[in-house]
Amino acid sequence: MNPPVTPSITPSETVQSSPEWQLKPLTLPTMYDLPSEDPEEPGLPNIYHGLQPQVLDETLFLPQYPADQVFSAFDLNLYYDPNQTGWHKRPDWFLCVGVPTLYKGLVKRWSYVMWEEKVAPTVVIEFLSSGTESEDLGRFWPKTPRSRQGKPPAKFVVYEEILKIPNYIVFDEDTQQLRFFRLVNERYQEQTIEATNPRLWIPEINLGLGLTTCTVRKIEGSWLRWCDRDGNFYPTPAERYQAETEAAKAETEVTKAEAEVAKAEAEAAKAEAEAAKAETESTIAQMEQQQQQAIVNFLGLGLSSEQISIALGVEISKVEAVRNR
Repeated sequence: MNPPVTPSITPSETVQSSPEWQLKPLTLPTMYDLPSEDPEEPGLPNIYHGLQPQVLDETLFLPQYPADQVFSAFDLNLYYDPNQTGWHKRPDWFLCVGVPTLYKGLVKRWSYVMWEEKVAPTVVIEFLSSGTESEDLGRFWPKTPRSRQGKPPAKFVVYEEILKIPNYIVFDEDTQQLRFFRLVNERYQEQTIEATNPRLWIPEINLGLGLTTCTVRKIEGSWLRWCDRDGNFYPTPAERYQAETEAAKAETEVTKAEAEVAKAEAEAAKAEAEAAKAETESTIAQMEQQQQQAIVNFLGLGLSSEQISIALGVEISKVEAVRNR
């Protein structure tokens, strides 16, 4: 049987017969193009919004408070109005001191409910996202805010007027701008922060916050870290582990060096002992030789063995041994 004949197709015919989707480059939407599942939700978080709060938790240093009297959280619903129980804000990160880490000291929280906790956060930190500027900055945002008729008040208003949070911090990752608002006479006043060395100090918790370049989860960049009054940053777990590892390695090297020194000292002491022993043996041999020569000399003078023994203070047997050679 002859094989089937495949009809020849010219390039122009191939192009004309191809489906349209094969002729156009396949372009998928980027991460910037995809909307939230809630089209009205602005400011979609990126990976920074997940890692930065963890860094804040991991470097938080509050030795003046019992460990079970500090609560921090990120992306946790904070309910603030008992008359509007559905109204809430979701701070990017917040800190409460003087409240149990567990709800009533028993269970992990699903939310933070002000009319039950009765303790407002001491610090709230927001990370600016595109579309949240007016929500986060309130009257400090230069553009006209969007109308909120029929909607809950903006975050800035809730933090300043309702919760009266004493320390409100806003950080823009894109511009690397750190802004600090302190509640003074029930109104937020922006504090001056040096642009080239961003640092701020929170007196209520005796803790500083600053921007520093470091590596977090293998991502190098600028990260917010807690620090002391002198600007020394508290270490991350990875940095603590590295420091402990290096300290243990250094201690091992010191121990090894000390052991080598001890070994060298022991070998030197052994060499000195052997040298002293050899010197002693040499001296004894010389004395033996001199003694034997004296016996020979006395024997040449015709003295008896008893006389030589008494004269030299040696045993008669040694004299006899020389005599009998």
